Amino acid sequence: MADTQLTSESNGIRTGLLTAAVLIVYTGIAALAGFLDKIEAGTLDVVILAGGVVFAIMRMKRARGNRLSYFQGFSTGIVTALTASVLLGAFFWLLGSISKSAVQQIEARDLFGADLGVLIGGLGIILLGTMTGVITSLIAMQYFKSPDHQPITSLD
Repeated sequence: MADTQLTSESNGIRTGLLTAAVLIVYTGIAALAGFLDKIEAGTLDVVILAGGVVFAIMRMKRARGNRLSYFQGFSTGIVTALTASVLLGAFFWLLGSISKSAVQQIEARDLFGADLGVLIGGLGIILLGTMTGVITSLIAMQYFKSPDHQPITSLD
């Protein structure tokens, strides 16, 4: 049964909030356990985010009665990733103000040797998460596009 009331934006925000909750819990556990500086910790964040984007697109397709336009799926994936990334970045800023030792584990240095602070780290999380969501949405929509989708024919 198709849910015509569900929009790309509302679906993206709802699923983004759910994805952000999972990311925040995982990042909090990683900070408390002391393995936030490991590359695998960041990789699992990206996997969780990509899973949230794919889940949002699947939910949108199901709500639309298996008829999903490319733009609807693409936009719901982007809104999901943006929502989750902004909330994770805000959590990172909060974590930086609460626990300096947790953030010092993962502080980066720029090319000239200056420490990059919590603000730049949070902005990096937002940028990386959003771009990951864009790429994941592009890939996922190749699978989730409507069965009646017609490729563009040559102009020749």
